[in-house]
Amino acid sequence: MLSSTDFTSASWELVVRVDNPSEEEQKDVTLRVSGDLHVGGVMLKLVEQINISQDWSDFALWWEQKRFWLLKTHWTLDKYGVQADAKLLFTPQHKMLRLRLPNLKMVRLRVSFSAVVFKAVSDICKTLNIRRSEELSLLKPSGDYFKKKKKKDKNNKEPVIEDILNLESSPTASGSPASPGLYSKTMTPIYDPISGTPASSTMTWFSDSPLTEQNCSILAFSQPPQSPEALADMYQPRSLIDKAKLNAGWLDSSRSLMEQGIHEDEQLLLRFKYYSFFDLNPKYDAVRINQLYEQARWAILLEEIDCTEEEMLIFAALQYHISKLSLSAEVQDFTSESEVDEIEAALSNLEVTLEGGKADSPLEDITDIPTLADNLKLFRPKKLLLKAFKQYWFVFKDTSIAYFKNKELEQGEPVEKLNLRGCEVVPDVNVAGRKFGIKLLIPVADGMNEMYLRCDHENQYAQWMAACTLASKGKTMADSSYQPEVLNILSFLRMKNRNSASQLTSSLENMDVNPECFVSPRCAKKHKSKQLAARILEAHQNVAQMPLVEAKLRFIQAWQSLPEFGLTYYLVRFKGSKKDEILGVSYNRLIKIDAATGIPMTTWRFTNIKQWNVNWETRQVVIEFDQNVSTAFTCLSADCKIVHEYIGGYIFLSTRSKDQNETLDEDLFHKLTGGQD
Repeated sequence: MLSSTDFTSASWELVVRVDNPSEEEQKDVTLRVSGDLHVGGVMLKLVEQINISQDWSDFALWWEQKRFWLLKTHWTLDKYGVQADAKLLFTPQHKMLRLRLPNLKMVRLRVSFSAVVFKAVSDICKTLNIRRSEELSLLKPSGDYFKKKKKKDKNNKEPVIEDILNLESSPTASGSPASPGLYSKTMTPIYDPISGTPASSTMTWFSDSPLTEQNCSILAFSQPPQSPEALADMYQPRSLIDKAKLNAGWLDSSRSLMEQGIHEDEQLLLRFKYYSFFDLNPKYDAVRINQLYEQARWAILLEEIDCTEEEMLIFAALQYHISKLSLSAEVQDFTSESEVDEIEAALSNLEVTLEGGKADSPLEDITDIPTLADNLKLFRPKKLLLKAFKQYWFVFKDTSIAYFKNKELEQGEPVEKLNLRGCEVVPDVNVAGRKFGIKLLIPVADGMNEMYLRCDHENQYAQWMAACTLASKGKTMADSSYQPEVLNILSFLRMKNRNSASQLTSSLENMDVNPECFVSPRCAKKHKSKQLAARILEAHQNVAQMPLVEAKLRFIQAWQSLPEFGLTYYLVRFKGSKKDEILGVSYNRLIKIDAATGIPMTTWRFTNIKQWNVNWETRQVVIEFDQNVSTAFTCLSADCKIVHEYIGGYIFLSTRSKDQNETLDEDLFHKLTGGQD
């Protein structure tokens, strides 16, 4: 039997601060507890002592010194290691957060501060009607993001009141579980579950989304262009090192917002983090496509990605076209495209799938491996040599390219045969100058072998460029994506064609938007306003008949065709090196880049990675590849965990499938990205 004194000595006082939003000030509550009391019991005692009748279900205990949540309510205080000196906060798990979307629109909504960021982003995307939440994440903006804005605000006597889309009543507030994330085009409710009437599939992707049709149109339609003055005041990275700084603020997907020091009502950026866009479908992805278009648009305007002046004008023409259509009342109906009976279409596709065929094309002989053979010009850069191209007979088969002195020698030994798997493929094109070139950077043990191919015309270029691009990914021309790739390249080249402008003079009077809004400030400085407007309208003639969503998708495709697309930069120091270098992380490879010149030095493909890990003591990322190749580096511009997560995240995304029964494997994501720290 225990005496009362023994009982008293086994228990102790625990002070818990209560953060109740319904009261102005936080107050401390003292409880007498023992080490064998479980966390749920502590919370029950706390609520009884507070004695306020309200819903406490969203409240949990936060340990301030250790910076983590006590979410396992069946664990005892002893198991957690909580003692009398612990500072605990009893606070709601869901708090308000301000998110700046890719279209720069500010949204305020309630988000879980206790769930890991991967789960929190899933809930946010559910609220905003954005599928494939695994492609997005939260970015804490650097000081540079606000630097010019603050300077601008000092000159303004009146503060600008920003229009914020308030979604406080979002379903994430109740802590409801995220959608199962089925990889399916048919997951959208086609008919309103309450009234049974046909519903717009884009609007009702999630039946419990708080987005009204008006709010959805704010997120699904492009915002009016910014003024040139506002554009000039936004932060623009000038070097690779500046671009590396932009990527330092990605939050850790395996930890909660609270654990990463994010406060209630803080501003974060919601961005597409991984440039691997899976199953973009205009019928279901109006918000996703628009936000992706906006992120691409701002990357072009703020020169976060480089492009030629010719390409800049194409992007400007598409922006002008999209801006015009977005303001038109004729496109406000999401379902304007020709409707097909969804059940019939689904059954037809299912029937074709079960039969093992393709819906839109006859079966081809699967044993036939396509080849390309033609005369191309070749140049291999060497020191002290002028850039002189020499013609050879080229044969492209599987993922290899071979060339011979002429066609008659094709059956003999080639001059050289190169496997393009893992190489860098860079367009070298000037349509106005009739230049159709392909630059190949082929990885070798000590760096990159560089070679240039020159084609005679658009069709030849499109075929060979598509073949090289697929080969770099380990795919052949037998792959189903080859023909669409050829067509995409051709359509992009046709957009670059400069037509003789017959109606430009009258059209110039009708261009009601400042042309400087559609190009980067540096490009705008090179041209007078009328000259710029004329060139944008000239390029616009090639896209003038495009529907709105097709124009956005074409913009995204053009963005994806840029040489620098999908590269996220970090400043690193490789093991054994005495100088800082840039590491570029892409969806399928890592690139070591000279920080001063921007020239790629070495490429490593993800397919060749055997394992990667982090030495948490030295903060060094170590990667082992096939053939006993390894590399190690420390990250200087960001935490090494961010780079580690990028690599694991891209490998995780490569495992996705369109199988509608497949759910998102969150455990696999954390296993690949967590770093076991």
